[in-house]
Amino acid sequence: MRLISSLLTVAAIFPTTPAYSQDGDYKNAFVEANILSIFYHELGHAIIDLMNVPIFGQEEDAADVMSVLLIDWLYNEEDAQAIAYDSAFGYLNDPNQTEEVPYWDLHGPDEQRFFNHICVFFGANPEEREDLAEDLGLPDERAETCPDEYDQANNSWGAIFDEMENHTESVSMVFKAGRALDEHIAVQLLEDEVRHMNEDLKLPQKVTVEVVDCGEANAFYDPETVTITFCSEFVEHLEEIYDVLFPR
Repeated sequence: MRLISSLLTVAAIFPTTPAYSQDGDYKNAFVEANILSIFYHELGHAIIDLMNVPIFGQEEDAADVMSVLLIDWLYNEEDAQAIAYDSAFGYLNDPNQTEEVPYWDLHGPDEQRFFNHICVFFGANPEEREDLAEDLGLPDERAETCPDEYDQANNSWGAIFDEMENHTESVSMVFKAGRALDEHIAVQLLEDEVRHMNEDLKLPQKVTVEVVDCGEANAFYDPETVTITFCSEFVEHLEEIYDVLFPR
């Protein structure tokens, strides 16, 4: 049995209801969790750029790690587990396995990112998250190293955030949305997230966070304009992933 088949089985038997989803809509909760995880990933790229963070390895891996750390740092245990669970599956961009694995890509293979995400999150609180790791199929051999992996990630990124907190001057993120997107789920979620993060996050330069129509499912950070762009089409892509992983 191929790995993806095992993951699909896991998804089918453990359709959690994230606590932060007020309407009990599983698909909506899945989409929200992944919008947040994707935003935190792109924020990681922005911080790496603005803070001149030295990266030994692939920058995409470092941004993945910062994303899961923010989920661990920002939310209570119940919400963090729900978001981490759903956003782990968001890494499986081709759940039907219709495309060849792009080993040349800057991003690691989907399944590897899936397990890296689970490992760092589990390692932050193994006693509370043992069931989650087991449900998501984290092998015992990898689970043994996860607390150390979390400590390493926490020390590395924690030092960057400590440095940011010591800035005497800081600039807030600015949010904007494209036309006719006021009711879009990504606009509603990210506008609120930016507002809350501005209360604590100190940046050395203004970062614009935008939700716009791009013509493709994508999200990216542009160092030239210092802008995090979340494409509105990404939501439909996430819904399609959900429909494959959690069939009714």
